[in-house]
Amino acid sequence: MRTRVLTVVLAFVVLAVAGFAVPLLGVTATQRTEQLVAARTADLDRFAGLAEQAAESGDSGILTTEVSRYTELYGEAVVVVDARRAPVTQTGGMRAADPAVARLVDAALRNQPVSPGGILRPWSRGDKLLARPVGTGTRVSGAVVLRASVRAAADDIALRWALVLAGAGLFAVACVLLARAATRWVVRPLHRLDRAVGTLAAGLPAEHARAGGPPELRQLATGFNRMADAVTTALEQQRRLVADTSHQLRNPLAALRLRIDSLQPRLPDSATRTYTGVTAELERMEHLLDDLLALANAEHRAGELAVADGSQACCDATAVTAAQAQLWHPVAEQDGVRLESSPGPAVPVACAAAELAQVADILLDNAIKYAGSGARVETRCFTEGPDAVFEVRDDGPGLATGELSQAGIRFWRSERHRAVRGSGLGLAIAEQLVAGRGGRVEFAAAEPHGLRVRVVLPRAERAASGSQGGAS
Repeated sequence: MRTRVLTVVLAFVVLAVAGFAVPLLGVTATQRTEQLVAARTADLDRFAGLAEQAAESGDSGILTTEVSRYTELYGEAVVVVDARRAPVTQTGGMRAADPAVARLVDAALRNQPVSPGGILRPWSRGDKLLARPVGTGTRVSGAVVLRASVRAAADDIALRWALVLAGAGLFAVACVLLARAATRWVVRPLHRLDRAVGTLAAGLPAEHARAGGPPELRQLATGFNRMADAVTTALEQQRRLVADTSHQLRNPLAALRLRIDSLQPRLPDSATRTYTGVTAELERMEHLLDDLLALANAEHRAGELAVADGSQACCDATAVTAAQAQLWHPVAEQDGVRLESSPGPAVPVACAAAELAQVADILLDNAIKYAGSGARVETRCFTEGPDAVFEVRDDGPGLATGELSQAGIRFWRSERHRAVRGSGLGLAIAEQLVAGRGGRVEFAAAEPHGLRVRVVLPRAERAASGSQGGAS
């Protein structure tokens, strides 16, 4: 936001400086040009007066002396001719026969004063020719042509332009500094507020946004702080409730299991079915409690990663998932499932090894449970553009098309799998862990039948070392 505001302000400053400096440069050049022309016109008038006196008296000595002294002093050539275009005096190497001079002489003898056109610039060089008739009215007795040098005037214009541009530059720098200070004053509270919002959105205790900037932003920061306090208090109470509930439930469940186990030797054979059902329900409650705590921890971890830099976490997805698949081989054999892990090159992934191992455990557990006896489960890792992919595919019954979009919903289970052990929280936990690392979990049908689950994570910038560990 600060960049956009500065861009707009700087564009306005450039336009304002240009609107002020460009006309001033033009006025400066015009004024100096007019000064040069006015000074040389005065010299022409003086020489024309002397030439008229010389024509009346027949003595051109004073005219010749004055013209020669002028050329020696200023280095500018002067040509004076009579009414018959015969040269009276010529200095500075300029001759009346020169084509440019002859054209000006003809115009002057027709009583047409000639002044150079155009405005001088700092880079202007060369000379300007000015002409004036000798005499007045219809009594034109000659002409005076003066070749004026523009170098001194161009140097003066260059100096004045330098001063104008320096002033414009200082003004622009002052405006830039003022704009930076103003935008910092306005934007800095917004940055602090944005960080506080991100922390709060991640479910972490939000730091108070320090009030600053314009009154509207100070009022907004104050209101946000009050809201953040209320939200943080509610979240803390929720976490404390989950922690206290889990702690308080574990002890009664453990005591209940001990009591039920102690009753087993005293139960008649007719109560065996009831005893088995009670213990199964106890196990389901214990698993459900463990999954709820795991989901709460995964959500908290995802919130921390959302506001922290987790880019340092890195592991080899191929090695981590292969190791987890090896651990699940006995379980798969016991359930009659063939578990295969496709070998492949190292796939560095921006995820902690422990988190990826937990995700792999969830996906392998689900695949083995729901694929059914005689099914085949395959795992593989590969890269796909800037991402790393861990895929678990089975050829079991899979999910219907309408069920694929519900697979990651908490507590959701397919109607066909109601009798299978589980809480319906495993995939939700996996999605939270993957989302915390900037990835996603995708569900799709496998061909010709079965389920394909893809864990897509950002690929690590640096290759993982031979170890499976990663910075979390």
